Amino acid sequence: MDLTRESLHETKRHTQAMFPYNVYPCTIPQDLPAVLLHWQDTMEIIYIKKGSGTAQVDLVSFDVQGGTIVFVPPGHLHSLRNHPGVRMEYENIIFDLSFLGTALLDVCSQKYLQPLLNHKIRFPRSVCPDTPGYEKIAGCLDEADDLCRRRCEGFELGVKACILRLFSFLFELGEAKLLPVAASRDTEKLKTLLNFLEQNYPGPLGVSDAARVCGYSSSHFMRWFKQTAGTSFNRHLNGYRLEKALDQIRNTDRSILEIAQGCGFDNLSNFNRQFKKQYGITPRDARKAPLGAFPLHAS
Repeated sequence: MDLTRESLHETKRHTQAMFPYNVYPCTIPQDLPAVLLHWQDTMEIIYIKKGSGTAQVDLVSFDVQGGTIVFVPPGHLHSLRNHPGVRMEYENIIFDLSFLGTALLDVCSQKYLQPLLNHKIRFPRSVCPDTPGYEKIAGCLDEADDLCRRRCEGFELGVKACILRLFSFLFELGEAKLLPVAASRDTEKLKTLLNFLEQNYPGPLGVSDAARVCGYSSSHFMRWFKQTAGTSFNRHLNGYRLEKALDQIRNTDRSILEIAQGCGFDNLSNFNRQFKKQYGITPRDARKAPLGAFPLHAS
């Protein structure tokens, strides 16, 4: 399967060609209920400002809170969700490594940027306020934020310098290491499965179907998925279908019945019940409510 053409490989362009760096302030659950497991070709830094939640990078889940900085190199799986009942604010910093000079024939590109792009550098999953040297790392992001807000003459040069300095600190402090790390078989298998779900979630889909994609027995698959994704397969699939339904309720004029059936729910009553359990509001009321007007409930 050509993973680069599949929908869970996020291909939306977040950056401009001439200045491929962007910052999105986000709030869970007000702006979006959660960030589902996915990957993209750009570098992503998630800077938690307030609240707490759980992040996942590749196959490892960990708690995050105000001040935590999560690093997601290109091509790595990641997800983010808040703790139940907790509002979590964060900055999503996305940039193309070409912004830093991957195409240049110099030591910085050859020794650090190209290996990072080719998965030959082990970056830290996260750094926290109690990590040695945290103030230097966070200071680079804070300075880049200030430059982007002021947009003074030459701010692009300053932002680029901030990110290069941040990378330098990660190596200096021993948080990033040059290692010939091979791609995880489990990570690639999980990517293939997530693509399969994206293509097939509207129809009948069970554990045996997903297990067959991975080449596992159903019992082994259920254990494997819980270990790698941090939740059960059925819960992930149900949550994924509900998020697809919520998006269509907000952004289309299709009837609730059509949306439910198109997202894999055969029974409208069950769909309404599951939707309210996850979002604390009925599908009909969600259509009328402004974005961010209702809380996310833990299912």
